[in-house]
Amino acid sequence: MTEAVVRPDMTPPLRLGHRRVLAIALPIVLSNVTVPILGAVDTGVVGQIGEAAPIGAVGVGAVVLAALYWMFGFLRMGTTGLTAQARGAGDAAEVAAMLTRVLMIAAAAGLGLIVLQGPLFTAALGIAPASAEVEGLASQYMAVRIWSAPATIALYGLTGWLIGQERTRAVLAIQLWMNGLNVALDLVFVLALGWGVPGVAAATVLAEWSGLILGLWLCRAAFRDIAWRAWARVFDRARLRHIAGVNTDILIRSMLLQGIMLSFLFVGAGFGDVPLAANQVLLQFLEITAYALDGFAFAAEALVGQAMGARSVAALRRGAVLTSGWGLVSVIGLAAAFAFGGGAIVDLMTTAPEVRAEARVYLPYMVAAPVAGLAAWMLDGIFIGATRTADMRNMMALSAAIYALAVALLVPVFGNHGLWLALLVAFVARGVTLGLRYPALEAAARSGQGG
Repeated sequence: MTEAVVRPDMTPPLRLGHRRVLAIALPIVLSNVTVPILGAVDTGVVGQIGEAAPIGAVGVGAVVLAALYWMFGFLRMGTTGLTAQARGAGDAAEVAAMLTRVLMIAAAAGLGLIVLQGPLFTAALGIAPASAEVEGLASQYMAVRIWSAPATIALYGLTGWLIGQERTRAVLAIQLWMNGLNVALDLVFVLALGWGVPGVAAATVLAEWSGLILGLWLCRAAFRDIAWRAWARVFDRARLRHIAGVNTDILIRSMLLQGIMLSFLFVGAGFGDVPLAANQVLLQFLEITAYALDGFAFAAEALVGQAMGARSVAALRRGAVLTSGWGLVSVIGLAAAFAFGGGAIVDLMTTAPEVRAEARVYLPYMVAAPVAGLAAWMLDGIFIGATRTADMRNMMALSAAIYALAVALLVPVFGNHGLWLALLVAFVARGVTLGLRYPALEAAARSGQGG
């Protein structure tokens, strides 16, 4: 038996079954898998230089920028939940107003990062105990990449807006174009022209601006409707307060998560350039896992959000179960692929013998990571769709504290092994703590009270 969920633009309502879940998730899975593949290409291209420092520099630079950009990740996550709930409630005007809001926020945030790049980069590198060569190359990388900040942040909002409406094929089109162009430019700038680390950054800048242009074109129908510039609605105080509360919670949650990942990188850098490079190579496995699972987590966001808007607990529960079931299938496949093909993937990403050998030592952690992180990724999607962001914020804070304790206890004894174990502990903690809050989420749907 499947549960019918009302959608304001479709009669009769779509059935909430496996086909609908896959129709939402598969384009996202395909589009998201291209993102870590791009990271692997970036790493692989600089890896052809045959030195550890350029690999570590791209890793440090990319992680620092990712941390800065994902402080605005609430534009993707909050927009999906709020748009899906407006859609589920039949409020088409609010759906249009959300697009205007996210573009305005993205423009202001991106320009702010460009203006503040000097002190931000100095502070980030000041806490990273990497070698002088790695820090110098990382600074070159970031000085180029920062010029795509407005486009990068705007794409978060556009992606969330499209997912909330189940327009995941449009998301796929944007990612395929943007990442395909990035890969092509990587090969030209780095291998053909010999631009090195700055060439990797320049390729990304051009690709991200082109991706934003394509995204706006795909949203062109919204700009034909006067609702997108209904300023009284766009700047409605009650709605803005609610959005601010949701986004502030997600911002804090994102900062805590990025703090975990940054500390992982920086603690690993203290073990030397070769372990740092090996960790960066293996983090590409983790990125593949995250983006593959995000496909089904995003489907959960859209379906749960619409169920919350329609006040249907049955639809909420079924959406959570169906998407999580497909997530389980995914992690089993990923763990098997990493177990049997991980060594070959490592060899493709670097030609440095010492980095290859070091990465193989820690490869088993990549086999365990998909299973350890399943609950965390899927519950993130469920809670984002429901905009139960205070729970997300609080449980992430608790998980970050557990991670910090694990680092303090395990790293002095087991070194880099202890660092990887602490990261797996953080994944499990996130899943367990959010799982304990799920009953409250259903109670909120039953009473008609969202996040």
